[in-house]
Amino acid sequence: MSLKRIALRDFVIVRELELDLADGFSVLTGETGAGKSILVDALQLALGARAESSVVREGATRTEISAEFDLPPGLVPWLQEAGFDSADSLLLRRTIDSQGKSRAWINGGAATAAQLREAGEQLVDIHGQHAWQSLTRPASVRALLDGYAGVDTGRLQQLWQRWRAAQKTLADARSAQDSLQRERERLAWQIGEVEKLAPGADEWDGLNASHTRLSHAQALIDAAQAAQELLDGDEGGARRGLSQALDQLREQEHLEPQFREVAEVLASSLAQVEDAAHSLQAWLRKTDVDPQRLAELDERMGSWMSLARRYKRTPAELPGLLASWKDDLARLDAAADLAALEAAEKKDAEAFQAEARTLSKARAKAAPQLSKAVTLAMQGLGMQGGRFEVALEKAEAPSAFGLEDVAFLVAGHAGSTPRPVGKVASGGELSRIALAIAVTTSRLGEAQTLIFDEVDAGVGGAVAETVGRLMKQLGRDRQVLAVTHLPQVAACADHHLLVAKQSAGKGVASSVAPVDGEKRVAEIARMLGGERLSGTTLAHAKEMLGDAAAAPGA
Repeated sequence: MSLKRIALRDFVIVRELELDLADGFSVLTGETGAGKSILVDALQLALGARAESSVVREGATRTEISAEFDLPPGLVPWLQEAGFDSADSLLLRRTIDSQGKSRAWINGGAATAAQLREAGEQLVDIHGQHAWQSLTRPASVRALLDGYAGVDTGRLQQLWQRWRAAQKTLADARSAQDSLQRERERLAWQIGEVEKLAPGADEWDGLNASHTRLSHAQALIDAAQAAQELLDGDEGGARRGLSQALDQLREQEHLEPQFREVAEVLASSLAQVEDAAHSLQAWLRKTDVDPQRLAELDERMGSWMSLARRYKRTPAELPGLLASWKDDLARLDAAADLAALEAAEKKDAEAFQAEARTLSKARAKAAPQLSKAVTLAMQGLGMQGGRFEVALEKAEAPSAFGLEDVAFLVAGHAGSTPRPVGKVASGGELSRIALAIAVTTSRLGEAQTLIFDEVDAGVGGAVAETVGRLMKQLGRDRQVLAVTHLPQVAACADHHLLVAKQSAGKGVASSVAPVDGEKRVAEIARMLGGERLSGTTLAHAKEMLGDAAAAPGA
C-alpha cells in the first residue's frame, strides 16, 4: 500500500511529468536549483495543502496534479461515508488556475481541500528539512509524545472547553447576584401585572370584531329588518313577486316549452330568497342592542391598550411579550441557582480531571520508551554517548492539553546532564536529533509512504551512511522517498530518481527520471565531486554502490 504514480502538468518549471514509483527506498537527487523538492511540493498540494497561483508554470493557465495510491483498507469506510468510489486504488487530483482558484477530486468525485487533507493523513507522512525547529515548540513536542503514545487529545479538549464554560457561567452568576435579583423582581412584577389581564393568544382580534358589531348593533338591526321587509313584506316583496311570476309561467308552459326553463330559474331564485329571509329572521331573533356587553368590551379593550402603551407595544403583542418575560425569568432563576451551577461546574471539572489523569498515565508510560528509542538512534548519528530524555513536569495549572508540560532534553555526550534541546544542541545536532525522532516515530504511523525532504542537511561522512541504512531499513516495511544531497544516502536507495533542469525556449524546465547502471554511478560521482567527473570519483561511486548492496540486510 503506497504511492504508485504521480503526474504533473504545468507545475512551477515542470511542463509535463508522469512518474511511476516503486515500493522500498527511493531517493531524488539533482543539482542545486534543479527542483529536487518539486515532487514533494506537488504531492503536498494533492494532499490538500494551501494552493497559490505561483505554482502555475509561467505562460500556462492552470496546473494539474494527480497522485494515485494503493487504497488502504482503513480508508474505505471514510470514502463510502463521504460518497466517493472505493475502488482498488485511490486517485487524488487537483487543479489550480492562474487566479489561485483550486478544484479537487477523489476517485473522480468533487472534493474539498479539507477532504484531501483528511485522506492524506492516512496515506503520507512528510518530514521536512526544518523539522528540528519543532523540537523547541511545546505544542509540537507534546504532539510528538502523544502520537508515540497513540492517544487522542480531542476528547480532553472538549471536556476542557465544557469545564471552562461552566466556570465562566458560575463566576458570572456570583458577580451578578444583586443585579440578577433586581432584574428578577422587575420581571416578576411585570409578569404579575400582565397576568391579571390574562391576555389570550388570539383574543385581541376577537375583542375588536365583537366591539365593532355591538357598537353598530342598531344600524345592523335596521338594515336586517329593511332587507327582510323588501324580501318578504306583507304589502309586497321580492318573494311575492317571484311567486306570482312563477305561477304565470307555469300556467302557460304547456303552450310554450321555453317557459319551463325560465320557471326553473325563478323557482331556484325563490328558494334562495326564502332562505335569505329565514336567515335574517333568525339573526333578528337572537340579536339585540346590548349596552352592558358593549361596556364590558370597552373596559377590557381599555385595559389591553393601557398595558400596551405602558410597555410600548401594540395590543396584539401582549401575549408574546408575556411569554418572553416568563422565559427570561426562568433563565434568571436558573442563573441565580448557585448550588446547581456549582454542582455542574464540579461535575465538568471531575470529568476533565479523570480524562487528564488517563492521558497523564499514557504519557508517563510512553515517555521513557520514546527516550530510549531516540537515544539508541542517536548513537549511530554521530552522537555516541548522547542521551535523549522526554521530561514531564506538573503544569502550574491544568490546560486544554492536560496536567503536565512536556519537554525534550538532550545530553550531547556521556556524563553530561540532559538540558532543553534548544539551549544545548547545535544546528547540526538538532537536525540529527530530529532525524532520530522522525525515524523512531515513523515506524508507528499509519501512513505507508514516508517522505524525508532533505532532513539529512548538516550531516555527512559515516553519519550519512547511517542515515542511508536507516532509511533503507524503513523501506523494507514502508515506501520511503527521500530528497537528499548526500551520496552516502543515495547509494543506499533501492531506486534512484534524477531531477534535471534544461533550457526550454525562453525559460527552463525540470524533469524527473529513474537512473540505474552507469547513469546512476555518474550521478553518485557528481554528488561526490562536482560536475567534472574523474576516474577517482567514478570509482568511489561504484564502490559506494557496491558496499551498500553488500551490506547486511540489503
